[in-house]
Amino acid sequence: MAVNAAIVGPGNIGTDLMYKILGRSNSIDLQRMIGIFPVDESEGLQAAVDEGIDVGTDGIDSVREHADEFDIVFEATSATVHEQQAPVYEELGLFAIDLTPAAVGPYTVPAVNMDDVTNSGNNINMVTCGGQATIPLVHAVNRVADVEYAEMISTISSESAGPGTRQNIDEFTQTTAAGLEEVGGADEGKAIIILNPAEPPILMRNTVYTKVPDTTDVDDVRDSVAEIESEIQSYVPGYEVTLEPSVKDQDDVGFDLGDSVVITTMLEVEGEGQYLPPYAGNLDIMTSAALGAAERIAEHSAEARTVGGDADD
Repeated sequence: MAVNAAIVGPGNIGTDLMYKILGRSNSIDLQRMIGIFPVDESEGLQAAVDEGIDVGTDGIDSVREHADEFDIVFEATSATVHEQQAPVYEELGLFAIDLTPAAVGPYTVPAVNMDDVTNSGNNINMVTCGGQATIPLVHAVNRVADVEYAEMISTISSESAGPGTRQNIDEFTQTTAAGLEEVGGADEGKAIIILNPAEPPILMRNTVYTKVPDTTDVDDVRDSVAEIESEIQSYVPGYEVTLEPSVKDQDDVGFDLGDSVVITTMLEVEGEGQYLPPYAGNLDIMTSAALGAAERIAEHSAEARTVGGDADD
């Protein structure tokens, strides 16, 4: 049985998410796309109409009016807007999947902690595009070696950085760094984002540095990273580790590391191209992760109904 959902925010992310739900999900039934502009002024709302999806144009008032139609709300607006609207979703009994860096609910990365946060409340945060890409790698290293420090550098095409991304740069660095610690397991985290104006546009590329004890077995790290790469590819097909974990000691880096070494891993994300161009992997990984989270919620809901005896015979 499918779980009903609405998307709030018909911009690039919201529209790409719509096409992902319609094209590949059997457990999420999209009921409505909600924005704040008339349909003829919103490409995303017009796309929803073209796909036969009902729309709302009054923002949070449309959510209130149609709240009985859905169980899950995908928030694809901005951090500021979600902070304002999260209490309304809670009041209405809606489960919010937040694609902004607002961090109202717990940081959520499907390949790492989805099962842990599913029953933790009715609002989960998908961290950031860079967080979805790099937190799993920090987690993969940390589960075989204590990560004392983690740093990620995320480079995305400036063509794929819309107004929302540019307005949320501060939130991106703060939220991603916190996610490296709280979900990835690093003792200390740092995040950097670079908007690259190159033509043709580049794919999303990420570099992850983890400082670990010099006794760490790099083969164990590589096995752990390969395992989590496969898990992520189950919901983000364009995710690829491009540089296997490699070790550098203090002679390589040029400064004192004490009893530690630095492990470097690189990855890139290519989008599926349903709505956004393939180079917009930074947006694709967010929508793919949000859909993956929603499908896990639907699975938990189905399991609960079965345990409760309400499932169809």
